[in-house]
Amino acid sequence: MSFMDQNQNQPQNHSMGGGRRPPELKPGTLKKIIFGAVAAVVVIYVGSTSFYTVQEQERAAILTFGKYSNETSAGLHFKWPYPIQQVITVPAELTQRIHIGYRQEGSESIPVDEEAMMITGDENIVSADAVVQWKISNIHDYLYNISDAEQFLRNAASSSIRAVIGSEKLDYAITDGKTVIQDKVREKLIELQAKYKTGIQIIDIKFQDIEPPSGQVAEAFREVTNAREEKNTKINNAAKYENDRIPKARGEAQALLENAEGQKKSRILNAEGDVAKFNAIFGEYKNNPNVTQSRLVLETLEKILPSAKIFITNSNSDTVNYLPLNELLKSGSGSTVSPPATTPPATTPPASEAPQGGDAQ
Repeated sequence: MSFMDQNQNQPQNHSMGGGRRPPELKPGTLKKIIFGAVAAVVVIYVGSTSFYTVQEQERAAILTFGKYSNETSAGLHFKWPYPIQQVITVPAELTQRIHIGYRQEGSESIPVDEEAMMITGDENIVSADAVVQWKISNIHDYLYNISDAEQFLRNAASSSIRAVIGSEKLDYAITDGKTVIQDKVREKLIELQAKYKTGIQIIDIKFQDIEPPSGQVAEAFREVTNAREEKNTKINNAAKYENDRIPKARGEAQALLENAEGQKKSRILNAEGDVAKFNAIFGEYKNNPNVTQSRLVLETLEKILPSAKIFITNSNSDTVNYLPLNELLKSGSGSTVSPPATTPPATTPPASEAPQGGDAQ
């Protein structure tokens, strides 16, 4: 066999670069690969756009084909993939604030005179700074009825403040009327939000300062304000002292009246007891005057001479008999009573002068 025949019998390599020919794919394999890739992309897209998370201080509005359809609260939720449904989250549970008359940048306050300066009812210029606290109450109204919520609220608050202060005098606005003005401005703000259906809830409004423009005028008004505050403080202290002393004085007066009433009743009862005692003694005196008289004498002697020794004697006979009561009382109930002692009298009185009955000495 010649060299040419050998070359003709060897397989021909038509690939460029001298490499091997790639394996041929089976019919339909390429379609399957493309379909699988498309399916994987669709699954990834659906999974990434169907689940969403709402944070703790947020609420989410669900738009179906661009139309508001539902809202959800905090947590993990499912929706149809875009463009069927889409989600708009708003900080509905967060209390927000805006500043009127100044801007807060860190710890520094930058005045905004075009917002702060306004005219009072008596045509004086006053500077008013306020803070408005608000939150979203209706997501649908908040998203569709206003385009810039903060700017709308700032304009509404500034308009309400100017309307209220424009009807008050400067002296009242910078002294006693601050709280009343706050309440009126808050009511006007609430009315505006309800009128335009902004979906905003006004929580509170607080004035930082209501004062004349800076300078000597402001200093003079500040002194007037301080004097009035001092006056009100003294009035409040006096009222507090009055409220403290009057109840105490009334209580003391009531106690004196009750004490006097008690003494009155006590004296009446004592007097009635004395009368009853006297009537009882008088009744006994009528029945036996001598015995009652002797008993009264002895009781009186016991009262005026509590430490005196009492002897009961009988001098009708030639001898004097006496009974030592004190010794008998001291000896107790179990001791033996000795007979009365007999003492001869020094002199015997005449029979006509002898006393009748026993004598107490």
